[in-house]
Amino acid sequence: MNHLRIATYNIHKGVQGIGPSRRLEIHNLGLAVEQLDADIVCLQEVRKMHRREEQHFAHWPELPQADFLAPQGYEAVYRTNAITRHGEHGNALLSRWPVLAHQHEDISDHRFEQRGLLHAEVVVHGKSVHVVVVHLGLIRASRTRQVEQLLRFIKREIPADAPLLVAGDFNDWGVAVQRAFETVNLKSFEGAQQATFPSRLPLVQLDYVYARGLKLLGVQVPRGRIWWRMSDHLPLIAEFELAA
Repeated sequence: MNHLRIATYNIHKGVQGIGPSRRLEIHNLGLAVEQLDADIVCLQEVRKMHRREEQHFAHWPELPQADFLAPQGYEAVYRTNAITRHGEHGNALLSRWPVLAHQHEDISDHRFEQRGLLHAEVVVHGKSVHVVVVHLGLIRASRTRQVEQLLRFIKREIPADAPLLVAGDFNDWGVAVQRAFETVNLKSFEGAQQATFPSRLPLVQLDYVYARGLKLLGVQVPRGRIWWRMSDHLPLIAEFELAA
């Protein structure tokens, strides 16, 4: 069977805690990404660089975080969402399958939150699959407008008959995003909620994988101390079957 395993994970910029007690988790996250054993890993809050953290942490990686986290043999794609005083961060996609093309679109809704989407076309088992990595805003009205922009992007850039995955941190625990996606036949797992936030005591599901043109086989969320120590989100893994 042509199976596809995809994971989405907000890595909190590879650092946990606040102030002097904050700790570097990027090396543990590298091991965690390998353990996910996903064909495609969609990451949010990924640092390209950060001058202050580089000075604070003795073992800050020399590589940008997307490249550092990519398991051997994976291709890493990163695009910036936000430029800050000391660096920049955005979305990333790690793929064990070839990436044909990728692009970025700014979906910022106001000047206090810089947001974007990352679109990649990946060849999986000889079939083209489109993947969009997103990280939506904290304000409900902003998310509504960002979803509308995302749907316009999908209609404009992705063939209607192409397999499509939209994954990421949606910052939404209601049904507004789900209902909007259903208008373009994007669906998530319909079983029990898979809570991903906050990682120590997960209460709500903020992280999703929506699909069109693929058969969803199941979802899972790794749990336990080793996971909640690394980020404020837990990863979500979804298994799919590609049509013949």
